[in-house]
Amino acid sequence: MCRTLAAFPTTCLERAKEFKTRLGIFLHKSELGSDTGSVGKFEWSSKHGKEGRNFSEDVLGWKESFDLLLSSKNGVAAFHAFLKTEFSEENLEFWLACEEFKKLRSAAKLASRAHKIFDEFIRSEAPKEVNIDHETRELTRTNVQAATATCFDVAQGKTRTLMEKDSYPRFLKSPAYRDLAAQAAAALASPSSCGPVEPSHT
Repeated sequence: MCRTLAAFPTTCLERAKEFKTRLGIFLHKSELGSDTGSVGKFEWSSKHGKEGRNFSEDVLGWKESFDLLLSSKNGVAAFHAFLKTEFSEENLEFWLACEEFKKLRSAAKLASRAHKIFDEFIRSEAPKEVNIDHETRELTRTNVQAATATCFDVAQGKTRTLMEKDSYPRFLKSPAYRDLAAQAAAALASPSSCGPVEPSHT
């Protein structure tokens, strides 16, 4: 069992490095800007010497649901890189910007950031204009005039639904993700290298 990094079999370490390289295909030149948070770089944890297994489980979880993908920093980074290959990363970047926006507590910061997000993603011919209907665009325009943490909720919800129904299935069918998932499944199934971690009984 791979309990510490020093005790990792060579084959396990090699697989972990290969996974990192394969995910790098997704992540190449995909770092997100400061407005959407530092999610462009995937996190490769080695604190407990279980990074091969942890990463494998993370990768396989992405296909279980869109929620699991969005809750994984590695998953968001990979999905963003995939969207960049389709020139459709604006929806995810808007969704992430809204998530960060909702964490703000200062009314002044809410107002300032709301106008910035609106100008970048919502207004007609915005540099990263998202695909929403006219009614939602106008509702959001009104909401921004008296910004609250929920002023982008309708627009964010619609872009999320669009990604889940459109981009997410294509991501799962992409050769890069399917290859990565196959490697992850093989690692978890191999008792000689990265075998399952025994459950604790407390």
